[in-house]
Amino acid sequence: MTRHVTVGVDGSPESAAAARWAAREAALRNVPLLLLHVEEAPISPETPRDFARAEADHTESLLRDAADRVRSDHPGLEVTTAAKPGRAADELTSAANDAEVMVLGSRALGRAAGFLAGSISLPVVATSRQPVVLVRAEGATEPRSPTETIGTADSDILLGLDIRHPCDPLIAFAFGEASRTGNDLRVVHSWSLPAAYGYAAIMDPGIGIELEQRVAEGLADMLRPWRSRFPEVTVTEKAVTGPAAAELIHASRGAALLVVGRRSRGGLAGSRLGHVAQAAIHHSGTPVAVVPHE
Repeated sequence: MTRHVTVGVDGSPESAAAARWAAREAALRNVPLLLLHVEEAPISPETPRDFARAEADHTESLLRDAADRVRSDHPGLEVTTAAKPGRAADELTSAANDAEVMVLGSRALGRAAGFLAGSISLPVVATSRQPVVLVRAEGATEPRSPTETIGTADSDILLGLDIRHPCDPLIAFAFGEASRTGNDLRVVHSWSLPAAYGYAAIMDPGIGIELEQRVAEGLADMLRPWRSRFPEVTVTEKAVTGPAAAELIHASRGAALLVVGRRSRGGLAGSRLGHVAQAAIHHSGTPVAVVPHE
């Protein structure tokens, strides 16, 4: 696999926003950018010549315009384009597996901030072996370069972490993004008091406090080696009580990027998203990176 970032383009405002985000990401990673358009109605010998020519001209113009825009914003960036016939979800998933990062555009849910991820983007997110970032058109936040203002409340990267499961690829992605962009990294782990402790915790509040301390220590222990590996990254972590999905969506307001994980189990189960990733994709107002891990 050659190192590169891929973005799906279709001429929509959402894909234009995704292309801008992907171009900045490729520039920060110092890798080429591939602009990919999938033609779901492939040309066949039976296709009328005029229609086939019009479709080919449209695809060529779409990719040329998209490439011109990102080259204008990033003059030194290596940009290539490709058009492939086939089912969009399948072709984009295949392309995602060959890229360091796949970036896709998603429509906003009306007046509510969030993503509408449908028949194309959800299968890609659910089955890709590589990270997939979803970006919406209106108010899409781009990764910042180290020369831009950093460390402000609305410029950090938010990582949703579950300390009960090993997830090195997820943590590595979040720390890598923070290192490249110069943004702070904020880590949130959500937990709930086990039902078995309910009555005992009421009778003895110290039980809940003790468990909270253990959770906080577990979160700190999980992050400690990554802090050493990325000393340039400013990290804050917090263990909160409550439903993980709701806590992450609330915490992601104003963030530059929300990073969540997807556990890869192989087989049919490997093609399903957990409820936290689903909620983040549909309801967070910031770009969402979904990172597969064991």
